[in-house]
Amino acid sequence: MEHTNEMQLIFDSRSSNESFARVTVAAFMTSLNPTVEEVSDVKTAVSEAVTNAIIHGYENEVHSICIRCRTEGKTLYLEVEDTGRGIEDVKQAMEPLFTTKPELDRSGMGFSFMEAFMDRLEVFSAPGKGTTVRMEKTIGKGRRLWTTQSL
Repeated sequence: MEHTNEMQLIFDSRSSNESFARVTVAAFMTSLNPTVEEVSDVKTAVSEAVTNAIIHGYENEVHSICIRCRTEGKTLYLEVEDTGRGIEDVKQAMEPLFTTKPELDRSGMGFSFMEAFMDRLEVFSAPGKGTTVRMEKTIGKGRRLWTTQSL
């Protein structure tokens, strides 16, 4: 059986906790021996998902956000869940530059960044029930191993 590890983190939907969430997930994934770039990619995706939950899901009210992480082999599985207002049209929300909060200078690129930095992104949402963002990243996939050959 492949080596697996799991953790769950529940925290208040305060913007000050966004960096806490990033660092916690980064620390959790160290067992996969990621590159600095891979850690940075995951931290960016976590930031975007948590920020979406705070601003869009809860509209800056304080409720709980749950992050679940699991490693299996060299893959990190990540879920960020809120029980906020949910997304009416997930397909539209995932379009680059689409935002429901232009007055807050939101770029509408959150899901695009998550998609770009992770290997897989799925968004499940129901109005009035909340949103779950599932992401995956396999560590070491893009890494080249250089070997030395004797002459």
